[in-house]
Amino acid sequence: MDFLFAIYAVAILFSFFVVGAVIGAVVSSRIREKLSEVLHVDLTFLERRRLNRSEANPLLRPGHSPWTAEAVLNPAALVLGNRVHLIYRAVGNDGVSRLGYTSSVDGIAFDVKLSYPAFIARSPRHLSRHLRIYSPVMYPSGGSWGGCEDPRMVLIEGRVYVTYNMFDGWNFIRVAVISIDKDDFLAGRFWKWDGPHILSPAGQIHKNWILFPEKIGGKFALLHSLFGETDDRVRIEYIDDLESFVPPKGFVSADPHRMPDNNIAWHYRMRSAGPPPVKTDRGWLLFYHAMDRREPHRYKMGVMLLDLADPTKILYRSPGPVLEPDASYENEGKPGIVYACGAVIRDGEIYVYYGGGDRVICLATAPLTDFLDALVHGETLPLK
Repeated sequence: MDFLFAIYAVAILFSFFVVGAVIGAVVSSRIREKLSEVLHVDLTFLERRRLNRSEANPLLRPGHSPWTAEAVLNPAALVLGNRVHLIYRAVGNDGVSRLGYTSSVDGIAFDVKLSYPAFIARSPRHLSRHLRIYSPVMYPSGGSWGGCEDPRMVLIEGRVYVTYNMFDGWNFIRVAVISIDKDDFLAGRFWKWDGPHILSPAGQIHKNWILFPEKIGGKFALLHSLFGETDDRVRIEYIDDLESFVPPKGFVSADPHRMPDNNIAWHYRMRSAGPPPVKTDRGWLLFYHAMDRREPHRYKMGVMLLDLADPTKILYRSPGPVLEPDASYENEGKPGIVYACGAVIRDGEIYVYYGGGDRVICLATAPLTDFLDALVHGETLPLK
């Protein structure tokens, strides 16, 4: 019996090395233990080369409150005071997106949950009442007609900054920033937000701008476009004061919908940056969303490494997607969507928080050093 099992095990291992499949996604932990026992091989090295979906996924689902009834998704993440804090997008049964708050000791079980929104759009334009419903068909932007969408969060010099999309219909999409003192944030005094301050130009469509988690050259660094002057560049604006920022003359921030197809790595079209860049000793780790020609209807996640000294420069890019919407909970809302807005480092692991199917909040993790090693050596790092 063990002989037959060994033959089966060798076949699985051969398949892994040929096509880059990951054993953990194909067989259960019990079978992996049996493989190690029969073959006398330590298979844990395979686990270190990939990001793993949490067995607890989805971490958060739509709630019972009217403002969280339809979807909770696309969480920003920050580690403060030995807890992981999420500012997430919530869609109510009125079709409005608001920002909620939750936190966790281990980054998986979120035991502190604010029962009311942490931030609400103050002055949305008045739309007809019959349009104020949750509808992924009428409003593909997560199913909502307006509000605060897709937050990204960083801590800079004692203040928590959150950039988000101001969505109020397809003819009004702006990027804004709010901020709060770190102590007020930890105490839950969310009425003390400063802002919003609108960053993007009037009369233009912009989404998904992100701040680096530290100043560069004494200035805020705002990554506003994945489309640089060349394929190995992104666009960053360096800003003295976010509150008074006005895009300068000649400011260029491409609308991904209007960019021509461009085959780079595994994708033909990039959509947006994901979480704020994560600083490592090898560069800024940046996750992003893109689509390939084989499945243009599905959002997939890629990763790149930016130069520490000149973060407009792309040093490495994964040759394949690192996360594809294959899990059932990534297809039960709007099918084929994985969308990350938060990433943190905890105990040597990279934690990537993402929305699945525009409806639930999920997590994937991996040992940071092994993840970076694979990226630098041009390996595809599938998240399973």
